[in-house]
Amino acid sequence: MSIRAVVWDVDDTLFDYTSADRHGMRAHLAAEGLLGVYDGVEAALERWREVTEAQWARYAAGESSFEGQRRDRVRVFLGEDMSDTRADAWFQRYMGHYQGAWSLFPDVLPALDALAGSHRHAVLSNSSLHVQEHKLRTLGVRDRFEVVLCAAELGVSKPLAGAFLAACEALGLPPHEVAYVGDHPEIDGRGAAEAGLLSVWIDRGGATTRDGGDLPALRITGLAELPALVRADTRFGAPSTFG
Repeated sequence: MSIRAVVWDVDDTLFDYTSADRHGMRAHLAAEGLLGVYDGVEAALERWREVTEAQWARYAAGESSFEGQRRDRVRVFLGEDMSDTRADAWFQRYMGHYQGAWSLFPDVLPALDALAGSHRHAVLSNSSLHVQEHKLRTLGVRDRFEVVLCAAELGVSKPLAGAFLAACEALGLPPHEVAYVGDHPEIDGRGAAEAGLLSVWIDRGGATTRDGGDLPALRITGLAELPALVRADTRFGAPSTFG
């Protein structure tokens, strides 16, 4: 059975989130006079990501609003009990620097172009529609995808099979006719495979940064490898030419 559609992760798969986060936070900390508060930008980024993950989990669990999780990220990160107005203003200044660094990976448009006439496309993200719709439109690729699904609205997140199956249902296709491409070996790679999709793990950093181990997913290091792979419909367990 051939692959008829590709479902995509967004952050660090299509969108260079890591670079934008690093450059945006560096610029923001400098503008706010906070570069000396942490032991370097990387330490500040690590703390910001920890806070973001914790507050996003509260939002996903229904314990906070979308705006509330943003405000609490600022309060926890700064260690200040500030008003909503001040927290909103701080976050908007951060977003200005962060969005100023947004970009697609250079191999994204060539891969989408190569598959435009042969495969349907959708997005499945563990974020929210509010975030990812805006991001995809800003990056100029929203019209490349029939549907955008996000965990916050679905009520189920990757790596649970229900998230991947929701994407297949939205496309009207069985899982074995859908490929999923994502950067996280477990959340994306194993999750998609166990849901019955053709799972493609994009390991942009190379094997030295993440160990794929016994993942039931096909590993690629760039999207230039993707068109031949999905057209061949090489399933996990079969020989792969990509190593």
